[in-house]
Amino acid sequence: MLAFNLQTIFKARQIDKPYSFLVKIGIAPHTATRLLNNNVRVMRLDHIELLCKNLHCEPNDLLQYKNDKNTVLPQNHPLNNLIPQQQDNQWQETLKTIPLKQLKEIASIINQSNTEKE
Repeated sequence: MLAFNLQTIFKARQIDKPYSFLVKIGIAPHTATRLLNNNVRVMRLDHIELLCKNLHCEPNDLLQYKNDKNTVLPQNHPLNNLIPQQQDNQWQETLKTIPLKQLKEIASIINQSNTEKE
């Protein structure tokens, strides 16, 4: 079953008030509530585009796939790429406590990566 993966993105982007964020970017209040409750069956493309632009992500980042009891996908099925992997969700806390020298090295890697994209 496909579902939205917004809470993970909100946490990564340090968005503390997801409902306010969604309404501010142009999502209707009732749609924002449904999105946050993962109670959406149909999503407009312009809403997906709004989310991607404002969360700096791509559509695949918005979705996750969960196997249901009656369906088993082959290992090589593309939907398996959307199954959430176990992640360290404490990376922001880690950044607060690593030595400044390592933080500068991380910043250098990020800057180098951004320069290569341009």
